[in-house]
Amino acid sequence: MMELMREVRLGGMGVAVERQPDGTMLVRSESALEDYPDKLTLCLERWAREAPDRVFLAQRAPGGGWREVTYAEALARVRGIAQALIDRGLTRERGVAILSGNDIEHALLGLGAQYAGVPYAPVSTAYSLVSTDFGKLRHVLGLATPGLVFAADGARYAAALRAAVPAGVEMVVTHGASEGIAATNFAELLATVPTPAADAAHAAVGPDTVAKLLFTSGSTGMPKGVINTQRMLCSNQQMLRQVFAFLAEEPPVLVDWLPWNHTFGGNHNFNMALYNGGTFYIDEGKPVADGILPTVATLREVAPTFYLNVPKGYEALVPHLRAEPELRKRFFSRLKVLFYAGAGLSPHIWDSLEDLAIDACGQRVVFVTSLGSTETAPAALICNRPVEQPGIVGVPAPGVEVKLVPTAEKLELRLRGPTIMPGYWRQDELTAKAFDEDGFYCMGDALRFVDPERPDLGFVFDGRISEDFKLATGTWVSVSTLRGAVLRHFAPLVSDVVIAGHDRDDVTMLIVPDVPACRDACPDFARDLSDAEVLRRSEVRACFQALLDEFARTSTGSSNRIGRAILLEERPSLDAGEITDKGSLNQKAVLARRAALVEALYAPEPGPEVLVAGRAGA
Repeated sequence: MMELMREVRLGGMGVAVERQPDGTMLVRSESALEDYPDKLTLCLERWAREAPDRVFLAQRAPGGGWREVTYAEALARVRGIAQALIDRGLTRERGVAILSGNDIEHALLGLGAQYAGVPYAPVSTAYSLVSTDFGKLRHVLGLATPGLVFAADGARYAAALRAAVPAGVEMVVTHGASEGIAATNFAELLATVPTPAADAAHAAVGPDTVAKLLFTSGSTGMPKGVINTQRMLCSNQQMLRQVFAFLAEEPPVLVDWLPWNHTFGGNHNFNMALYNGGTFYIDEGKPVADGILPTVATLREVAPTFYLNVPKGYEALVPHLRAEPELRKRFFSRLKVLFYAGAGLSPHIWDSLEDLAIDACGQRVVFVTSLGSTETAPAALICNRPVEQPGIVGVPAPGVEVKLVPTAEKLELRLRGPTIMPGYWRQDELTAKAFDEDGFYCMGDALRFVDPERPDLGFVFDGRISEDFKLATGTWVSVSTLRGAVLRHFAPLVSDVVIAGHDRDDVTMLIVPDVPACRDACPDFARDLSDAEVLRRSEVRACFQALLDEFARTSTGSSNRIGRAILLEERPSLDAGEITDKGSLNQKAVLARRAALVEALYAPEPGPEVLVAGRAGA
């Protein structure tokens, strides 16, 4: 199969391993990190000079066409915005907060803030549009203390603006001014004429200048503000360019929906286009059944050269690629690499994309992932070689040092290098807890070698240390490993699973079914049945029962045997925090919200909704 791989230029990824007497290992790339700019906005100036008419940003216009901004136009607008921020007296302590999602104005305002040396904080739209008490939004704005708050649609964000923006803070909107809210129009910022003060401010920006504040999801508490410096952003992009060497040969074309308040979309992907002089199409789709339609519409027109998504996004896209030959042909026509991150990818989705690529262009396309976090800018370990299965996260990027510490029967990952945050914004106590005695950031993930005798083959993600648990017997359960095994065994009937069993006698699970696959598995019953009715059908339950029985029979012990399961008729909710903005499942949030179902799994006499391994007629 490997001979069918589409040719693409990739960088070297050899590693050196130092083993210490206590079992700790230090792992580094054999490739040195090359020089990188002091600030990201130098890239904007470079491409405005070298490719002024190349489209940098494109967004769907209300009439169906495209709003486009070239590099030269972007630089001119960014300098004007920078001057407007300087005129308002914004500083490192009073920067910019952006409440709305991805659009051209968001991008220009963020770059304008960086040009002026003013930190900006893109905030999850859920804090403004889903929350009813605005508690997290108040917390974020209280930490960031912005001097200017932007929301594209003033009417849509009116409740949040009224509830959470402190008195005296200027509010800026693109349109939709709301009664009772005194807001500046974004056009006023754009119309500002730059003066030598803008150039002086830009000249003063250096590698350690705070570029932005990215707030963690807050799934286990209130969001933390991660300081992102210019050094972090620029060094990470240089690492990516060295690992994916083709980026230096041809400006990338990206079609991307990932929210800019997350490091994957806002740092990794957006900055990849800017750093390499590429074109960024702002995709207004989402990784769900109906939400994927804008993505499909864009991909019918635009063929990406590098496609990045979360697993849920690929799951939603695959049926459309399968159903539309022309879409499939265009999508793979010039694609160099497929990339996923944010969660584990189901093997059947991996296989489907490989099959679709071969059907479309007669070749496989390199399909890889990376490992990192908001605190690491984000890419820390990167896989850039053809592999045969999902889950391999590669080796340390050039310039990144990895420390592997034996912890709870696993190897805990710690990181050091130019891409690692200096700390959390105004939360010194949390910062101190995040680093070990040698200055390594304690990420909380675990790794294992693909092959301990060949470290250059890279690592496999081995779960979150905090997600793993012990059964009542004291036996450790590796949630990530078990989840991966379940997804492979139950494919394609399962979209995701949540593993339960902390301090219990055995392991159980809540299953998020793939309802279309369940319908396909039993095609004889009526197509007009609701999703819940499909899942209650005896034919469907019999399929899951047989798979559960087989999984239990082939288990090797209590840590990987699942005795009971429930099919979730109500899908996990983004609004309830069970799904992140990136589409990945929040295991802890699901277990907390579905506590009654977890108790049903462990009832002495399980009800009919519970599938029990080995129970006839379930």
